[in-house]
Amino acid sequence: MAAGDITLFEEFLGVVGIGGHDLDGDVIKLGLIDAVVTPTAADATPAWGVASGVDYDGNEVTTGSSYSAGGPDISATYSEAGGTATLDATDVVIALDAAGFTDARWGIIYNETATNNEAIAFFDLGSARSIAAGSLTITWNASGIATMA
Repeated sequence: MAAGDITLFEEFLGVVGIGGHDLDGDVIKLGLIDAVVTPTAADATPAWGVASGVDYDGNEVTTGSSYSAGGPDISATYSEAGGTATLDATDVVIALDAAGFTDARWGIIYNETATNNEAIAFFDLGSARSIAAGSLTITWNASGIATMA
């Protein structure tokens, strides 16, 4: 997997097919974690803040004035056109914070509204990222975060 590529969790693909997510109405967030764990598509019941399966929030980066616990709401949208469904969101900017994290390695996209805060996808930041000396911007692909056809 190349840095920046978004990988959907296999568990998400199963849950979305049975109505487990309202991707256009639920609160979808981006949590940042360190390099202590490496997410994989096959992780069992990946979630944020739930003590079952793989719980990523235990490796969340240091919070501060510009990054709050759980990460920002990404204002996700879900639409369909011509037989292709697209999950998209607003780009994320986490402002400079001299006391902020210096070790963000992975982004975890998860559904905060879902009963178990199920994780949707993850991506590799490529190396440890910091906001101690400058802001961090996550720019989603112009075609969206993910598409299903």
